[in-house]
Amino acid sequence: MIRLGLLGLLIVWAFLIIRPFVPILTWSAVLAVAFYPAFSWLAKLLGGRPRTAAAILTLVTLGIVIGPATWLGLSAVEGIRDLASQIGSGDLALQAAPEQIKTWPLIGPQLYDFWNLAYTNIRAVLREVAPYLKPFAGVMLSFAGSAGVGTLQFLLSVVVAGFLFPYGPQLVAAVRGFLFRIVPEQSEHFVGLAGATIRAVSQGVIGVAIIQALLAGIGLKLAGIPSAGLLAIIVLLLSIVQIGAAIVFIPVLIWIWMDKDVLTALLLTIFLGVVGILDNILKPLVMGRGLTTPTLVILIGVIGGTLAHGIIGLFIGPIILSVAWELAAAWIRVDQDARGSRPT
Repeated sequence: MIRLGLLGLLIVWAFLIIRPFVPILTWSAVLAVAFYPAFSWLAKLLGGRPRTAAAILTLVTLGIVIGPATWLGLSAVEGIRDLASQIGSGDLALQAAPEQIKTWPLIGPQLYDFWNLAYTNIRAVLREVAPYLKPFAGVMLSFAGSAGVGTLQFLLSVVVAGFLFPYGPQLVAAVRGFLFRIVPEQSEHFVGLAGATIRAVSQGVIGVAIIQALLAGIGLKLAGIPSAGLLAIIVLLLSIVQIGAAIVFIPVLIWIWMDKDVLTALLLTIFLGVVGILDNILKPLVMGRGLTTPTLVILIGVIGGTLAHGIIGLFIGPIILSVAWELAAAWIRVDQDARGSRPT
């Protein structure tokens, strides 16, 4: 009992020491697994130089994060803070119906009257409910504040992942040996399943969603759309939970056709249309296997990960929960197969 007590004390103490670094280490492991095929290919291209390949891949990833992703993130934080400030002050700014809607054939005058009626009534309702929305403004400001910490954590995770790349085979062997102590018959299968799930979710879901949000944010920002960064974050969330960006793009396209000239509106419509269907094109290319994780599991991972770890949990949550789901499902299948094969 004394030995077990000392061992338990050591484990708890070690966990308390590394707990602040758990999100960084987890995200580093996810990045290392997700980008290991690219690292392996680059190392072979460089003539078997894994350290050089790891350094190049790390610098490229940091350049992507520090460049457009950081610019988009800062724009999103600014939009969240502006919205939270309006909610806190009880003065939400809504736009009245543009005059040019009256010139639209058939539905123009009716749509203009309906818009103005909704605009007047919504403003009156918002004045009444604004005091009850003030606590929500604090939550939004807290989320915006955690975005900076999450960005720093992600940068550190990229650097740590760069150090993990050359030691990939040794780390996989260590994980396989650990699982062999728990499930000796299925250790190899579970290691392969975990790696495949991480790559499928990180590349086919998270990666595609980030690309969609980044392109959408750049297009909306260049078009002068208000709160473009905030809209891009909404696109990111909708893409991760497999709902799609059409909920954001359709109102934006309506606003663009009312506010911009025909050529600009046409070009932006084509651009956003391509961005909207991008996931249908990229997912079959980057996902090595069909994703069997239910959308509800990914949604719970997004919400729970964000609540537990802030902005970085938005990406870690669905990946970790998807791996846990796939491993649990495989474990149940193996147990059922073992029972079915026993003689009666």
